[in-house]
Amino acid sequence: MKDIAVKVEGLGKKYHIGKIKPGTMNLREAIYRGIKSPAQKAWNLLQGKAHGAARLEEEIWALRGVGFELVKGDILGIIGHNGAGKSTLLKILTHITEPSEGQVMIRGRAGALLEVGTGIHPELTGRENIYLNGSILGMKRSEVKRRFDEIVEFSGIEKFLDTPMKHYSDGMRVRLAFSVAAHLEPEILLVDEVLAVGDTAFQKKCLAKMSDVIKEGKTVLFVSHNMAAVKELCPRAILLERGKLVFDGPSYEAISMYISRSSTEDLSRQHKDVWIERTYFPQADLAGQGVVYEQAKSLVCGLQIEAAKALDEVWVNLEILSVVGTRLVHIRNDFDGHEISVEPGKTNIEITITDLPLLPDTYNMRFRLVAMVNGEQLVEDSVDVPLIIAGEKPGRGRYESFVRTRQTWSVTKIT
Repeated sequence: MKDIAVKVEGLGKKYHIGKIKPGTMNLREAIYRGIKSPAQKAWNLLQGKAHGAARLEEEIWALRGVGFELVKGDILGIIGHNGAGKSTLLKILTHITEPSEGQVMIRGRAGALLEVGTGIHPELTGRENIYLNGSILGMKRSEVKRRFDEIVEFSGIEKFLDTPMKHYSDGMRVRLAFSVAAHLEPEILLVDEVLAVGDTAFQKKCLAKMSDVIKEGKTVLFVSHNMAAVKELCPRAILLERGKLVFDGPSYEAISMYISRSSTEDLSRQHKDVWIERTYFPQADLAGQGVVYEQAKSLVCGLQIEAAKALDEVWVNLEILSVVGTRLVHIRNDFDGHEISVEPGKTNIEITITDLPLLPDTYNMRFRLVAMVNGEQLVEDSVDVPLIIAGEKPGRGRYESFVRTRQTWSVTKIT
């Protein structure tokens, strides 16, 4: 018999735009909203948005008909474009908000790291917030006390432990929140975009800690826009689109579908003057795992844009990033002395990289389109695409960099 850790059936979450219906907000959600933004109520009053001021009847389904199950030890990636319902799903799984329909069964102790600020009280110190976070996550005070030094050491905020958290940066807040969640010894760990905030060194620590949790046989649900991280950590992934689950299977297939369903179709075309139609890579792996680059060969990266009118000033950027988001390569047309202008309609722009000396590993690659439209600068990013540098991956500790240089050595005895 399967040892089910998480079971979701027919899950749906409906929001009423402009009002909060009586009885739809539970205590945990009220606390979450209050902690996240203590001044929001006053601001809403000033803006005429107090409860009862707006009586719009429009309904928005953030999730609808979502169902899946996880056996103990499963690692699930959750991907989708902004507004797909990923964070809403995790908030329901952690009981921050209640579903409008369907049911959720979680068997085991769950630790969660959601968006920056969840469970953080700005007037309390870091020390006090560790105990507050532990309480919200279900830890006894004695458990928090036993793990306190380990939590503080991992977070790296020792010097600011007795400082109110309203003076912390977003990076410091997320370091503390992740440290508490990761050291809860959860049977189930739910993580939402832990790699989006914080410095590179801490992001590496987060990935290493998540890998340790996975090796211990814990169940993990990982939400991220970082396709390289999803591919590295998660054998299985679900793809959400406009609140619906459109794919559940191997992560490389989910990533391939995510990339093929252009994120710009709904969002960027509102600009009407220019948008990214699609990206294409002739060396894309047939299995959909990403773009495979073999060293000593050329790498071709293509961008198709569509313009409603002629544009004289267009800049195309290509970025290659590490799995934790460190930018390693930045290519732009004007860096190479190329000016780009486009006529109305579709235009293909290709970049051929003749030498890319990155060490064998998995990276992220994205285009950024910048154009001057009516005197204003438009900036638009493509979705991330995993870039796989073929070859034997160096063992841990052998290299401290991402780049392999070519050199010769000589040793001469001095007599």
